[in-house]
Amino acid sequence: MPENNLTYRCGDTALEEAIAFCQANNFNRFTLVSDTNTYAVLGKRVEELFRAQNWAVHTIILEGEEIIADVATLNEALAKSGSDPGTYLAVGSGTITDITRYCSHQQGSVFISLPTAPSVDGFASSVAPVVIRGNKESLPCQAPIAIFADLPTLCQAPSKMIAAGFGDMVGKYTALADWKLAHLIINEPYDATIAARMESALKVCVDHREGIRQTSPEGIAGLMNGLVESGICMALAGNSRPASGSEHHLSHYWEMMLLHQRRPALLHGAKVGIGTVLIAERWQPIRALTNGEVKDRLKNACLPSPQKEQEVIETAFPSNPNAIIQNQSVYLSMTDKEFQELKKNIIHKWKKIIEIAATVPPAHQIVALLQTVNAPVTAAEIGLKPKEEMDALRYSHYLRSQFTVLKLGRFLGLI
Repeated sequence: MPENNLTYRCGDTALEEAIAFCQANNFNRFTLVSDTNTYAVLGKRVEELFRAQNWAVHTIILEGEEIIADVATLNEALAKSGSDPGTYLAVGSGTITDITRYCSHQQGSVFISLPTAPSVDGFASSVAPVVIRGNKESLPCQAPIAIFADLPTLCQAPSKMIAAGFGDMVGKYTALADWKLAHLIINEPYDATIAARMESALKVCVDHREGIRQTSPEGIAGLMNGLVESGICMALAGNSRPASGSEHHLSHYWEMMLLHQRRPALLHGAKVGIGTVLIAERWQPIRALTNGEVKDRLKNACLPSPQKEQEVIETAFPSNPNAIIQNQSVYLSMTDKEFQELKKNIIHKWKKIIEIAATVPPAHQIVALLQTVNAPVTAAEIGLKPKEEMDALRYSHYLRSQFTVLKLGRFLGLI
């Protein structure tokens, strides 16, 4: 599974293998990044094991109830790293890994990931999702050179974090459908081999869902393997497209909204799982449309006014609307002729769109999968209001320039 020189181990001896890896590569100076929770869970043990090898370990413990990969935290971690950090060790889950990924990239150093929970699919990714002026943006960084996942630690992770990891993987159903849709309609680059690998990783996780619920070593290892493979697929593609679509855009919208309102953050994978249910529901009416009905709907569809679109964006994204407007430049600058060609393309390729829709399980099946691992399945379960759910469905497509089912549904008058 690992590629591009990535070493990956998941098991009871992962920490011993991490030490052997560092010895083989002559690493002897380290900067360990963690938060107060992950340091207590695993960081202190890693620190002691590495110092027992007579290696220098500089430990950074980020404090606070809620660690966010925003500019302030990134700068704090960079400042505490010093000018010669050596090899970085990311001891934590998604946010700690992204902070370390950014710092190591900025410092020209390599980093090793030591996950504390199988909660996200970004461990092997080469991009870091960070918050800049209230907007969630993906910055090109680097993948770790190695991932050593201590299986007993992963099995003891909070059940909600394990469920979040499963939710992040279930989101691949709709992410892959969006990727295929964008390739079909606007000729976005698509790699069938990478997509097939992602589908296989998703299947592994779904097949292990009972073991994941029971937090058995086999089930948790299956989940972690799927999450790492997902990150590898993103690295191979050079972007997040194989793993992230409209379900992730919903999650990003809610995250930015909560930050703007100074409300507590919610687990990324929990939001993605709920987003997957909502996006699966948006695919259902598309499956039911005939080619004739599509023609009738598109006949009445008009090119949105750029001025009105900008006004909507400014209202929906008050923190930094200019960045969102820039993301949408390809649509805001679309001519009527280009819009007519887009509509013709949708009509011409409707049969293939239906075939893509058929790859997305019905929403009730997504719900059943998530409930197997006790993951939330509705926005209300995580404290989001009905209006906040609808606003995400209306506005989250603005966050990225990607063509997704939400943009298709909008042109068809379904959203």
